[in-house]
Amino acid sequence: MNDEIRAQLAPTGVLRAGTNMGNFLLVTGRSASGDPEGVSPDMARAIAERIGVPVQYVPYARPGDLADDVGQDKWDIALIGAEPQRAEKIAFTAAYAEIEATYLVPARSPITSLAEVDRPGVRIAVTARAAYDLWLARNIHHATVLRSDSLDGAYQQFVAEGLDVLAGLRPRLLTDAESLPGSRILDGQFTAVQQAIGTARANTAAAAFLHVFVEEAKASGLVAGLIAKHGVRGLSVAPAA
Repeated sequence: MNDEIRAQLAPTGVLRAGTNMGNFLLVTGRSASGDPEGVSPDMARAIAERIGVPVQYVPYARPGDLADDVGQDKWDIALIGAEPQRAEKIAFTAAYAEIEATYLVPARSPITSLAEVDRPGVRIAVTARAAYDLWLARNIHHATVLRSDSLDGAYQQFVAEGLDVLAGLRPRLLTDAESLPGSRILDGQFTAVQQAIGTARANTAAAAFLHVFVEEAKASGLVAGLIAKHGVRGLSVAPAA
């Protein structure tokens, strides 16, 4: 292992893995010791094993907060969705996994397709600063986007205020639809959240290493195996870069 890579990825002697605890597909629980468990924690552990250091998880409730701490010496790698806004300061790998993002509409909604959402008067509920919210911020020009601090908060606002659309990841929307008789998930996706691994842009050697690691993890079946191990529905292996 190149000493420069290890020095950039584990300057304190451990790999500090910033982990988005709000993504229920990638973090599916906690161990007896309290560490996060799931696909993304296992990816971090595999990287730590490759460079020969222990892993230490740095949990964040929201991905935006994790991204904000780049350069603050709180984490060495970040396990979050790769988005252009975040990539200004974080060097991301290609995606290792993808999650479809789409819309849920209530019973008797006149909206029947993705193309009908971005229109004047349409109100969209979303979790603030999720990767798919960043997409909405760039691409929604006519509808009104109403942001909540959490997945549950977005759902509750959608129901309580009688909003027109709930934006989210398809697996979560499937659960929400079960609680709302007559509601429908629109066909297709408005984006796919690219789950990737990032490090500070200054860490050029580390970024190159992580890129190669992720491509090997997809090709070898490691990512597919982790998805199967944790029984995650709605998460798929991303294509090769």
